[in-house]
Amino acid sequence: MRDKVQAALEKVRPTLQQDGGDVVLVDVTAEGIVKVQLTGVCKGCPMSDATVKNGIERFLKSEVPEVKSVESV
Repeated sequence: MRDKVQAALEKVRPTLQQDGGDVVLVDVTAEGIVKVQLTGVCKGCPMSDATVKNGIERFLKSEVPEVKSVESV
């Protein structure tokens, strides 16, 4: 599943990079929890929680149905 999640994140990356940020895959648990770290201007941004939940999580769930949630670490 980690490879599927990484491939899906590669599709999201250009959008984040366009705004000066990025996302790094930290872990994928057996329970389907994906842990990511936002970097660049996304790190510490007031909208980072919304980016993770409304953007990255929604997209990953549509691309990889096994994903249950996405957490920022």
